[in-house]
Amino acid sequence: MAKITLRSLAVIGALLLAGCSATPDEYDETAGWNAQRLYSEAKESMSDGGYERAIQMFEKLEARYPYGRYAQQAQLEVAYAYYKSNETASALAACDRFIKLHPNHPNVDYAYYLKGLVNFNEDLGLLGSLANQDLSERDPRASQEAFDTFRELVQRFPDSRYADDSRQRMQYLVNALGQYEVHVARYYFKRGAYLASANRAQTALTSYPQTPATEEALYLLTQAYDKLGMTQLRDDAARVLNQNFPNSIYLSGGPQSDKPWWQLW
Repeated sequence: MAKITLRSLAVIGALLLAGCSATPDEYDETAGWNAQRLYSEAKESMSDGGYERAIQMFEKLEARYPYGRYAQQAQLEVAYAYYKSNETASALAACDRFIKLHPNHPNVDYAYYLKGLVNFNEDLGLLGSLANQDLSERDPRASQEAFDTFRELVQRFPDSRYADDSRQRMQYLVNALGQYEVHVARYYFKRGAYLASANRAQTALTSYPQTPATEEALYLLTQAYDKLGMTQLRDDAARVLNQNFPNSIYLSGGPQSDKPWWQLW
């Protein structure tokens, strides 16, 4: 039998340690890549729909070259990659970070637009999903935050290429938020919570005036005040409804209909 010397054991031990440290999991294909290559690879991955790989590349780029000319753009691109990966919280955080670090960047308007878009799509379909849930528990926070972000973009960058689209989305959102208040007001009314119903209808009128929700909000207000015995307020609301919507379905088919008035929708 061959004699194993101490030197042989040391060599074997060194080889084993080297083998353990060189595991495939720790192999980094990007080792030695410069900022331009990292950025190009990340952009290519995004074009192919490989958002996870793109995120990894952008984050490595910023970590290795934080002060290079590609770093700022990588911060913006990674926000979009998170958005496309449906990682809402990370996308919003990336947008906020870019806005805070680079308030005067030529593309900061895009950071605002993307932030609004993330929240807009997070709560998209607000009206369509109301029927199958407890309306009093719905939180339209994402819609409100999207509206606030788009408004800030339009106010700060009125000539931005994203301004017109932001204005259109703001109109949709304000209509949706007004309709949400009316849905909640109706929910409370059907459950006999007339004061809560009146308050939510009033919110729809004061916070979201001149939206499609106004007509129904006024009718809800008349009915809630009637149930509460507030005849003067009821008559005031009815007069405003008649003046602004003389052909309203709630006036022509509401109390006179065989169906309960809330089933007319």
